[in-house]
Parts: sequence; C-alpha cells; structure tokens
Amino acid sequence: MPQLIKNRAVVDDRWTLLREAAELSDLAADTPQIVPLAFWLAHRDALEARGDIGVWLAPVDDPATLAADVGALPVIAVDFPSFTDGRGYSIGRMLRDHHGFTGELRAVGDILRDQLFALAECGFDAFLIRADKDAAAALAGLDDFDRIYASTSRRPQPWFRQRGEASGGGPSGTTS
Repeated sequence: MPQLIKNRAVVDDRWTLLREAAELSDLAADTPQIVPLAFWLAHRDALEARGDIGVWLAPVDDPATLAADVGALPVIAVDFPSFTDGRGYSIGRMLRDHHGFTGELRAVGDILRDQLFALAECGFDAFLIRADKDAAAALAGLDDFDRIYASTSRRPQPWFRQRGEASGGGPSGTTS
C-alpha cells in the first residue's frame, strides 16, 4: 500500500487516485477513490451518495467549480504534474481561504520534500510524495523553516504584525 504524509505523520494511503474514469462501473465499490473533476461533475449525484469519493484538480481546473461541493467532499487532491508547476499552490489557497474547504487537501504528482513547507502554508495537509522518494525522509521538510514573512492560509497574520504585537508596539515593533 502506498504511503503519504498526512497531518505530519507517514500513513498508509487508503485512497485510490483514478487518473482516468469514463463510467461509474470503472469505480471499485468498496474502495475510497479520488476521481477527476470532469467525472465528478458528470456523475455528482451518484458519487456524492457514496460518501467515499474525492476529487482531483488539474492545474488548469478552476477550484470555484467545486465551491458548492466542498462540504460533501472528504478529500480534494491537487495535481502538480512537475516540480516547477506552481499553479497548485494557488488552487490550495483558493479552496481553503475563499471556498472554505475543511477536508483533506492533498498534493499529488511530482511532490518533493522541498515543497512541503510552502504547500502546508497554502493549506495542504496531505502529501503523496513521488514514488521514487521516501515519505519518512520527506516529512522533515515540514519543519525546514520556523517562520515566514507573508500571510498564508495557515498563518493569516504576517510575521511583521506578529512581532509588533508580541513587543506591545505597532506593526514595526516600536512604541510611540
């Protein structure tokens, strides 16, 4: 069984990612599965009734398409077809920050240790590490940095504002 990083631990992946699905009969009845967005849209009612179906988004998919469905989906996976394709970071932030998705947000595809910290800051909480890499070794990537300057999904208040409040001063950390 493949392993993934979920909630800062390496666990067995009980979900099957279907890259291609044409008919409802393509789905196994007893296995939780993650289906392409187009398949979800074509068969929403039947899939929602199952309760064990997630959706994966390609970099060209608009996350707003799922806005009405975020409460019904236990998992949304975002595909990173290559390490250098960063569109999935924005998709993750939109799902969390604008559409209120609270389920498992999973990064899949060409996922490496170097990306984990930034992905977590964008709201991802599960990472399917590339098959030729060790998930346990990659787990340490979540702790590569202890703070960042900008606001993120995980920390909406930017670091410079946190510093100012901790010292009792304004945004720059000084008192007047």
